[in-house]
Amino acid sequence: MALPGNTLLITADQWRGDCLSILGHPAVRTPHIDALAADGVLFERHYCQAAPCSPARASLYTGLYQMNHRVCRNGSPLDARFTNIAQEGRRAGYGPVLLGYTDQTLDPRTRHPKDPRLKTYEEVLPGFERHTKYDEHALDWLDWLEGKGEDASGGLKGVYGSVPQDGPFSREDLTPKFASEHTETGYITERFLDYLGQQDADKPWFAHLSFIRPHPPFSVPEPYNSMIEDALVPDPNRATSVEAEAAQHPFLRFMLDRVPSKSFVPGGGDRLVTDWSDDEIRAVRAVYFAMVAEVDAQLGRLVDGLKKAGVYEDTLIVLTSDHAEMLGDHHLFGKLGYFEQSYHIPLIVRMPGADSPRGVRVDRFTESIDIAPTLAEWSGIPTPLQYDGRSLLPFLEGKEPSTWRDAAHWEFDFRDVVGGVPEKELGLRLDQCQLAVRREGRFKYVHFAGLAPLLFDLENDPHELVNLSGNPDYATEELAAARGMLSWRQAMSERTLNGIEVTAEGPVERSFAERF
Repeated sequence: MALPGNTLLITADQWRGDCLSILGHPAVRTPHIDALAADGVLFERHYCQAAPCSPARASLYTGLYQMNHRVCRNGSPLDARFTNIAQEGRRAGYGPVLLGYTDQTLDPRTRHPKDPRLKTYEEVLPGFERHTKYDEHALDWLDWLEGKGEDASGGLKGVYGSVPQDGPFSREDLTPKFASEHTETGYITERFLDYLGQQDADKPWFAHLSFIRPHPPFSVPEPYNSMIEDALVPDPNRATSVEAEAAQHPFLRFMLDRVPSKSFVPGGGDRLVTDWSDDEIRAVRAVYFAMVAEVDAQLGRLVDGLKKAGVYEDTLIVLTSDHAEMLGDHHLFGKLGYFEQSYHIPLIVRMPGADSPRGVRVDRFTESIDIAPTLAEWSGIPTPLQYDGRSLLPFLEGKEPSTWRDAAHWEFDFRDVVGGVPEKELGLRLDQCQLAVRREGRFKYVHFAGLAPLLFDLENDPHELVNLSGNPDYATEELAAARGMLSWRQAMSERTLNGIEVTAEGPVERSFAERF
C-alpha cells in the first residue's frame, strides 16, 4: 500500500485557543501560524478532553475520552491494551519518530517491578522512536546550549534565573539568560530540520514535534520579552475578588487556595498566584503572549525548511496543543477545572493536494480525540474501533459531514492517590474526585461525581461567573443538559468490542464509520 505523503504532528504545550492573531487577539502576534491557517483549515471550536499533560495527551494519542483510557493524572499509567497514533502509523508503513516528549506512563503490569521506567511519567508513547529528547531536566537541550556558546553550567535554574521570592516581580525578571534563537523551541526545530535533511525523498515519514512552550516557566528572551505593549494586554476575566470567585463552588475554593508561584515563574517560591498584584499578572500575561510569538517564529522557520526541502506540498501538517492555560482568568493559572480557558485549544490542519481547502474556518465542535482517526483515514488504514473521535477528513476535503456532534466534552480528575488531599478537604472518596463537562452552543453543564453541579448560560454570561444550577428559572435547561451528559457517557463508554457480535457464521463487525 502506497502511503499518501508525510505526516507532521506538532503540539505546542499549554497554548490557549484564543491566542492567534488571525482570531483578532489584541496582543498576540502569530504571522507564520496565520499564514499556515490561510493555507489550510482553522478549527475555531476545538477542545481537548482532559488536563494536565498526561491525560490530555493520552486522549490525543489514543482517540479516547478520559473515561475510557483512564489516565487520570500525570503518573497514571496508560493501559497497554490500547493502540495509539504511533502504533497505527507503524501499521500503515511509517516509522514514527518523536522530537520532544509524550508524557506517558507505561503500564506497570507489562514491566518488571524494578524497571526504572516505572519511576517517571515522562516515558515515550509506545510506537515512537525517540529522535530528540526533552524532559523536565532538559539535559539534552542544556548540552545543546553549551554547544551554541551559552553558559548552561547552572542548569535550568541558572539559565532561567529567579524572581524575587516574596515579590514583587516585573517583566524584566522573566527574561532568561540565553539568546532568542536558542530556546527549547529553537532546539526542537533545529533537530527536526536535521532529521528532515536525512530522509529519503521517496519514503514518506511521520514525525511528532512536541514543543514545551508556551508552558511555564513563563520567561522568554528578548526581543520577545518586551514585544507586547502593556496597553495591549487584556485584563483577565474574573470575579471582583478571590473571595467572590471562590464562592462559586467548593472545588474552585479548593483550587484557589493552592496554586503556587513556583509552578509558573522561575524561582517563584510558595507564594500563591492569588497574591500576585495586577502589575505582576499583566507582566506574566504579556510574557505568555510573547512566548506564543517565539513559537510562531520557529514554526515559520520550520515551514521554510519544509519548502526548501521540497516536501511542504507532500506533507500533512497538524498543529495543535495538548491543553490550554487559565492565565489569570478566574484568578487561576495553569490547566485545571472546568473553565473554557483550560480546554479550548488551537487546531490548524494543512492537507496536501491542489483541491484541498485553503483559508477555511470550521466553527463546528471538534475535539482532540478526532486527530487519531483523521491520521488513520489519511494513512489509508482501517480506523480502530477503539477510537471515540471522528475523522476530520470531510472538513479537509471541503465537505460537510452528514452528522456531527453538537457539543464538546472534557473531564478533569483531581484525585491524589499518594496524599489524598482532595478527599480530606472536600469530603470525597478517591473515585469521586472528578468532574465532566458538556459544553453546548449556549449552555454548559458541569457534573461532579461527589459535589454539586454547575450550569452556565454562555450567551448571557460568556465568562462563566454566574452559576445557574438549582435556579428554578433554568430547571428545564439544566435537566436537558444533565440528560445530554448521561446520553454522551452511555453512548461513548469503552466500546472496542461492543460493535462486534459472534454468530454461527463467525464474528459480525460494524465498521468504525457505521458507529456514528
